[in-house]
This record gives sequence, structure tokens and C-alpha cells, in this order.
Amino acid sequence: MIDSNGYRPNVGIVICNDDGKLFWAKRMGADAWQFPQGGIKFYEDPETAMYRELKEEVGLAPKDVQLLGRTRYWLRYDLPEHYIRKKSKPLCIGQKQIWFLLRLVSSESAIVLNDYEEPEFDDWCWTDYWEPLNGVVYFKRWTYQRALQELGGLLVGNTNPVSASGYLSKSGKAQISSLTR
Repeated sequence: MIDSNGYRPNVGIVICNDDGKLFWAKRMGADAWQFPQGGIKFYEDPETAMYRELKEEVGLAPKDVQLLGRTRYWLRYDLPEHYIRKKSKPLCIGQKQIWFLLRLVSSESAIVLNDYEEPEFDDWCWTDYWEPLNGVVYFKRWTYQRALQELGGLLVGNTNPVSASGYLSKSGKAQISSLTR
């Protein structure tokens, strides 16, 4: 499903543990790391799509996580010219995403990357809050920055037990100031 502006609706998923570390996954057979994400089917709302993608890509069910929040608006990224399939109709020029912040409440053993017929990831780790800005493919970096800025605010002064220290770190602020769109 592509919207009238050429963007595919999509969800992005940031999973954190109580130490404020983020789930970071390695794409199957590649040296590329990212957060779980996936398309929204025409009959789904963003939250329904997020839980479906969470199960397909990470093996987690709704009972394994606590929904802490989501971005208020769509965040968009454009695909580089060489990734655009010019002969596809409708033409997809990028993705628009609603991002969700989830807290893992189950044991890490609930994470199963190969429980789906076509696994998306073959490895994962916990990483510092701002580190994904250094590791994600360049054309998604601005979107990641915006999502992490907005979602990280949910950790500050909240009653959940997740540490906000990584979000509030000076190194994170330095990384943000060095990024441009």
C-alpha cells in the first residue's frame, strides 16, 4: 500500500530494557543493523501492525512488552534514487513511519528471531540509547534521530522503571547536534 505521495505506511519498533538499553538487530545475512520495522497492511491500524511485526520479527507477543508510547506524527524518509523501482506502480519513493517505544517485561529468552517462515534478523544485542544513529544506514538516520528524540522524552519523569540516563547523556546530545537532514 503506497499513499498518494509515494510513501509506504510503516511502523518502527524501539524495544528497551529497564537499564535503558535498546534492542538492536542484525539483518539476516548482512552486516546491517536496525530496529524492527514493517509495513502496515490496508486493514491494520499502526498499533495492530506493530504487534504483528513484533511477533514476526522478534517473536514477542503483547504480553512480553509494555507499550510506553508512540510518535505523534508520521516520520518520513526518502529512498536513495538507486533503490527506487521506477517501473513499479504506484511508485514508492520512501516510507512514512509511526514509531513505538516498548519496554521488555518478559525474560530475554522470549526473543526468538527465527520463529517466522522468513526471518528478518539473525542476531541482536542491547545497545546504548543513541548508538543506533551511528549504525543505521545513512538514509534512515534522520528518521531514527527524530524517533529517538520524541520517544526518549517518554522516559523522563515517567513512572516506569526504565532508566532515562542513556537518553539524557551528553554523548547523545552531541550525536544529535552533528546530524542534519
